[in-house]
Amino acid sequence: MPKMKTRRGAAKRFRLTASGKVKRNHAYHGHILTKKSPKRLRNLRDAGLVCKADTARVKKMLGV
Repeated sequence: MPKMKTRRGAAKRFRLTASGKVKRNHAYHGHILTKKSPKRLRNLRDAGLVCKADTARVKKMLGV
């Protein structure tokens, strides 16, 4: 039986925490930043967690 392959696009976007949760970055922080307020950009900097409903799907894409 061959090895499971990781979906590389998902592997570049998501990381697992030590407790098994899935970490993600926020969208809207790539370009056209001049019109966005400093507070908004500061909040986009922090990583978020994938919601519980999507966690199983993301883990499957990561091969976990």
